[in-house]
Amino acid sequence: MTDFLLNVSAGTVDWSRAQFALTAAYHWLFVPLTLGLALIMGIMETCYYRTGKAFWKDTARFWQKLFGINFAMGVATGIILEFEFGTNWSNYSWLVGDIFGAPLAIEGIVAFFLEATFVGVMFFGWGKVSRGFHLASTWLTGLGATISAWWILVANAWMQYPVGQAFNPDTMRNEMTSFAEVALSPFAVDKFFHTVISAWIVGAIFTVAVSCYLLYRKHRNDADRRLAVQSIRIASIVGLVSSLLAIHTGDGSAYMVAQAQPMKLAAMEALYDGSRGEGLTLVAWVDPFKQPDYASGEEPPMKIAVPGMLSFLATRDLDGYVPGINDIINGGYPQPDGTTAPPLEEKMQRGRAAMSALAAYREAKAEGDEAAASAHRKQLDADMKYFGYAYIDNAEQTVPYIPLCFWAFRVMVGLGVLFLLFFAVAAFLSYKKDIGRLRWFHIAGMALLPLGYVASEAGWMVAEFGRQPWTIQDMLPTWAAVSDVSAGSVMLTFFIFLALFTLLLAVEISIMCKAVRKGPEHSDENEKLKMNNE
Repeated sequence: MTDFLLNVSAGTVDWSRAQFALTAAYHWLFVPLTLGLALIMGIMETCYYRTGKAFWKDTARFWQKLFGINFAMGVATGIILEFEFGTNWSNYSWLVGDIFGAPLAIEGIVAFFLEATFVGVMFFGWGKVSRGFHLASTWLTGLGATISAWWILVANAWMQYPVGQAFNPDTMRNEMTSFAEVALSPFAVDKFFHTVISAWIVGAIFTVAVSCYLLYRKHRNDADRRLAVQSIRIASIVGLVSSLLAIHTGDGSAYMVAQAQPMKLAAMEALYDGSRGEGLTLVAWVDPFKQPDYASGEEPPMKIAVPGMLSFLATRDLDGYVPGINDIINGGYPQPDGTTAPPLEEKMQRGRAAMSALAAYREAKAEGDEAAASAHRKQLDADMKYFGYAYIDNAEQTVPYIPLCFWAFRVMVGLGVLFLLFFAVAAFLSYKKDIGRLRWFHIAGMALLPLGYVASEAGWMVAEFGRQPWTIQDMLPTWAAVSDVSAGSVMLTFFIFLALFTLLLAVEISIMCKAVRKGPEHSDENEKLKMNNE
């Protein structure tokens, strides 16, 4: 394992992290809309299948067209993202490729091919296949996208909660011991549902925003306006239900983070010294531009908290103990499994003992001394859970950037509450009022669109920045996972990708806006209505 501790510069680590974050951030601009619109367009076409009315066919085809534009751009960024594991994070790929590669391979072979197969039928099968088969193709396209998300999120969840694996000192690799544990870990299940449901919210926001634009443009005909109103009705219900479900899955996420990643939870709450009956911080002043002096134990100023709520979210007990950053560093607090947490210094010592035992084991094996190898193997197994701490030099390296985690979490939650209220209002107005005349609502719906993406990106920031410095929780820090490449080469590709992705995003926005301005295409039945009103 000492081979992984390469003499890489801090610049290589920083630029590799920046490049991966850039690619992931751009990729995540496309994924939520793909998952969200898949549900919306499936509902629209189901209405067409049940009623046989051309209006619903036109509505489904309009949203499918926007889905297709977004889908094509998402594929391009996703492919680059997976290649970066090999180019920038080769030590990570070598160490856990046997585990991490499995869900990615399944995603490509099964889910993506399912998605790619039926997306062609969905776009080009109108009038060529039966209504039932076309409806099935539309839902299977969405199902393929959702299954793709499942396997990607299984891989990501494993990095944050590594289960179903064991280190093999003979091959110097982590090997899978239970596929079921990896694929069905509670962390993966909760992450999947929370992420997909959040994507449905983004899809609903997008649908409402585009529909509000169609209503805002006064020159639109009655067919366009009817499509917009019906789309708002469906999207508002989808958004309202999804927002309520997101609260439930978010609660599950908080609980899982408390069990497996207490440092992330402490950073999200700017909690420096823990206690029993810990309150959930609603707002506090955490300077967004510098790491706070958490060692002092002083609470952030202007803190307003809900008493006992953080303890309840983390332990399901209003009086449960929640450790702060200093507690995690110093140890001595009760852990969820009933044991007492060791201090960071002990973890570092045991990690170095494991690394020494590994070196001694390999030496004994090379010399054919099986008795010595067996003794060293027992020592390695006893301390293996702390192996990653062998790479840690000081406590500061284990603390994420608190301001980003703290504020990103509150942006995500605050906007989530806003979306819930908006969808409730939208559902009421769309069914009880003439929503086509409410100009203020049209403006509000359009203004909400960028906020959906802000909330989605903020959620990923919390998940990924909060687990720093670990690429794999407690197993492999970032500086031991990177490839042995120069910082300059990574920096060059960073700016190339920045230009490329920005261009792709600009192209998508341009094509999407053109398609929205053009509006839906109406069939003969609706074309008569359009002509009568013009």
